[in-house]
Amino acid sequence: MGNKVGKSESPKKVSIPETKLEAKTVEAMKRRAAAGTSMKSFNSIILKFPKIDESLRNCKAIFKQFDEDSNGAIDYEELKKSFHKLEISCTEEEINDLFQACDINEDKGIDFNEFIVLLCLVYLFKDDAATLHAKARVGMPDLEATFETLVDAFVFLDKNKDGYVSKSEMAQAINETTSGEGSGQIAMKRFEEMDWDKNGMVNFKEFLFAFTGWVGIDDNEDEEEGGEKV
Repeated sequence: MGNKVGKSESPKKVSIPETKLEAKTVEAMKRRAAAGTSMKSFNSIILKFPKIDESLRNCKAIFKQFDEDSNGAIDYEELKKSFHKLEISCTEEEINDLFQACDINEDKGIDFNEFIVLLCLVYLFKDDAATLHAKARVGMPDLEATFETLVDAFVFLDKNKDGYVSKSEMAQAINETTSGEGSGQIAMKRFEEMDWDKNGMVNFKEFLFAFTGWVGIDDNEDEEEGGEKV
């Protein structure tokens, strides 16, 4: 069932960033890794799922506010307006790069999950010496605590601090928490969910997209659409 993972292909895989944005993400994550992580185990990440889920769902109202034509996606012009309202200072090129990188299904619009990933990347990029102690980097302090947890979780998984998570690093993180037959399978399943382009290395963007699925923020999408609005 499925393809066999080629273990002997290359003992140590070195991923080359495909885009300028990915290179920027890797550098930002390396800087962040230097500060260490508060996560002690993969279980400590899982325990935070409910709180992360609640925080991300609360962002739905903000998303709807920026989705001016209520078509379920934020287009490029709407995204530029949202950055202005959130007081996020980015150049036109940076906004365009973020839009292209996060529009995974290439439908010229950013859906809710993609919006969360995009904002978290903005948070990461603003995490430098000049803005480290700034009150609000994305203009949403409550959401920033959640983004910090997500960055922290990635740093925990990225054992060699190179800005990527490899299959062996994922296995190591899970084995530190659990042992036995099942743990290797869990590691493989979780890794495959993250490694969208199947290159054996997971960057922060891929991790974020997988994470929104793990905590289940899109599980109740249909219910919410038909449900009552606050």
